[in-house]
Amino acid sequence: MESSDTARRKPHRGIYLLPNLLTTGGMFAGFYAIVAAMAGHPSDAAIAVFVAGLLDGLDGRVARLTNTQSEFGVQYDSLADMVSFGLAPALVLYTWSLSTLKQYGPMAGKLGFAAAFVYAACAALRLARFNTQVGVTDKRYFQGLASPAAAALTMSFVWAAADNGHAGGDRLVQIVAPCIAVLAGLLMVSNLRYFSFKAAPHSSERVPFVAVTAVVLVFVALYIDTPLVSFAIASLYAASGPVLTLWGLRQRRSRRAEGARGEEPPVS
Repeated sequence: MESSDTARRKPHRGIYLLPNLLTTGGMFAGFYAIVAAMAGHPSDAAIAVFVAGLLDGLDGRVARLTNTQSEFGVQYDSLADMVSFGLAPALVLYTWSLSTLKQYGPMAGKLGFAAAFVYAACAALRLARFNTQVGVTDKRYFQGLASPAAAALTMSFVWAAADNGHAGGDRLVQIVAPCIAVLAGLLMVSNLRYFSFKAAPHSSERVPFVAVTAVVLVFVALYIDTPLVSFAIASLYAASGPVLTLWGLRQRRSRRAEGARGEEPPVS
């Protein structure tokens, strides 16, 4: 009797293959982005980070659809995200542009290094905070810019600039690159609210016709100029956080004001 109870309590060994295989593919893409940047191919590095983002979006959904979620998968996905969306974008930005700031002197070189480190450190903090809030926060929103979105913002900038003939050592790029790195990092650790799109309607539910039209227009725009449109979309999403947060604060203040007026005694 005791042996059968022990067998039932014994944890299952092994891991689920499919979702963790997708996670490994995403980490491979992030590692490839670092190598491509070191080899002087910033566009290839940026595209690799986008591939990592695609695989990151698939692994969780596959795990839920196939009922293969596990604590190991959660931790492994977080470590892979640190490589693909934390270290890879920071190193791509540093190798491509931020390292060129040292031509203006030792202090400028340190500022470029600091900007890359701020991004990487904020990505680590963002992922750690997300792991501690799983199952607690509202799934419709992210607290702070998600690391894949921050990576999309920085890498779409690199991709768009390189695609339009701008080198990392161009003066304008040298000004914008550290600003984007620090801004993306601070947005990740901020308390701003972002739509997570995890509560999107199912395929069987109806959506407004204008939504389908908008999707078609986005696909057409991406076909015309993928890097630039990707940067525009990533920038709009990054800007949506402050807008959504301010709108929510205004709504709460309006409800409080209405409640205060409702509690006032009637004038005789």
